[in-house]
Amino acid sequence: MQAYESSVETREQERERLILEHLPQVRLIARRIHERLPESVSLEDLVSTGVVGLISAVDRFDPTHNVKLKTFAEYKIRGAILDSLRGLDWAPRQQRKRAKQIEAAIASAEQRLQRMPSEEEIAAELGIPMAEYHEWLVDVRAVNLGSLEGNSSDDEGRDLLRYISDKEENWPSRLVERGALERLLAEAIERMPAIERTVLNLYFHEEMTLREIAKIVGLHESRISQLKSQAILRLRSYIEKRWPMQKR
Repeated sequence: MQAYESSVETREQERERLILEHLPQVRLIARRIHERLPESVSLEDLVSTGVVGLISAVDRFDPTHNVKLKTFAEYKIRGAILDSLRGLDWAPRQQRKRAKQIEAAIASAEQRLQRMPSEEEIAAELGIPMAEYHEWLVDVRAVNLGSLEGNSSDDEGRDLLRYISDKEENWPSRLVERGALERLLAEAIERMPAIERTVLNLYFHEEMTLREIAKIVGLHESRISQLKSQAILRLRSYIEKRWPMQKR
């Protein structure tokens, strides 16, 4: 009996150690999501929700799936936060409408030009001045939050393409889909303007904040936000034309 109690105590101590070890990961993920949301959304609320996701990850983690706890925890933390946000009306209908209009303009201009359109060409397709188009990109930055998060990332397949090794994810059919979608994303990113590729890489792969990226590339933080929104909308437009199974 004493040995059993000692074993239970050891497991509880290991569980607590793992939770404490990964708490900084919760705040990092919550902060990156929060910077794309209106100020009315509390960062601490996102962190609290993320901690619930972390605890779930620690309790459900199975090392036999050949996935690192950090990777599994990131999936559960982000999922918990995004699930909590889906019940909030933090993206007004006008913002969603503008995001769809930009996607449609990108797709239309790309078909006509047979290449990815420039910012000026996208604005022209929309029939609005460049200054107004830049305002639209700022407005729609929160709309992008759940559109590719959890579906689709950069060329390293990090955040834009999130498949976690689990029973269903190990099905051969899903692995084939993953490989095809990864190649499609790589194609889309390769066709992007260099500055947008850089922003995506630094943001998703290097996990830098918009402020840090702005310092590196020598642009204002608001401009980095515009470029990131535009890059994500380019990806959505490109994928939706070439990936019939993609649902919105």
